[in-house]
Amino acid sequence: MEAERLSSHDRGATRAAVPAALDGRRLRFLSYNIQTGILSARYGHYVLHSWKHLLPFRNRWANLDRIGKSLAGFDVVGLQELDSGSLRTGFINQAKYLAEQANFPFWHYQTTRRLGKLAQHSNGLLARIAPHELTDYKLPGLRGRGALLARFGTREEPLALFIIHLSLGRRARLKQMDFISERVQEYRHAVVMGDLNCGPDSREMKLLLQRTHLLMPSQDLSTFPSWRPRRDIDHILVSASLRVERTYVPEWLYSDHLPVAMDVLIPASVHLAG
Repeated sequence: MEAERLSSHDRGATRAAVPAALDGRRLRFLSYNIQTGILSARYGHYVLHSWKHLLPFRNRWANLDRIGKSLAGFDVVGLQELDSGSLRTGFINQAKYLAEQANFPFWHYQTTRRLGKLAQHSNGLLARIAPHELTDYKLPGLRGRGALLARFGTREEPLALFIIHLSLGRRARLKQMDFISERVQEYRHAVVMGDLNCGPDSREMKLLLQRTHLLMPSQDLSTFPSWRPRRDIDHILVSASLRVERTYVPEWLYSDHLPVAMDVLIPASVHLAG
């Protein structure tokens, strides 16, 4: 698949002064499907609140403010199901909004499905360290799925972060995992995070782990649905070169998913900004 290479100032990427306090060795990662700021507390809300996926409503921003406040304790955040500015969000880019709420100096978004003025489905990155390069990939399968790649550190030995949101169908996910595995193999130090829509024992997850040097540090971290989590479909996977200190699921009831978080020690050979 053809990749689109971006500079830090294209399509929502913003760079500002990076706090000097970040030591560059220990990073706190978080992956979160925010459902465009829609709070769900039971399955019936998918029907009763379906209009919120297309139209603006006041409580969306109060909920996003709570999300932004919670994100403030992390260094690198991958977001799925955000909107990059359409009618339903009052044409406000949610990646930018959350970056401002949580005081992230760098933000970027990847729009994966455009529904005119009604909706702009996107993945997002918030970071306290500036990546040296960004690449947007269109994933195989039906239109609307993408992977965002951010490379941190130097070009000689980068830390590669993939933020992905995979399809609902297994056949498409297998093709998408095959595509992702080829990209991951290019990097010694990699982190893959996102809503993968499949569990640790699935065929597609086994394909990814068998074809790459990625590890799944923790299993049985159920994230969906948020009000009664039974499915382990949101993940953070890391290369064997990275040391994981902790993996956990914050109990944030701001979406139909719970986030997954991980504290990681980065090798000294990876020279991060800040």
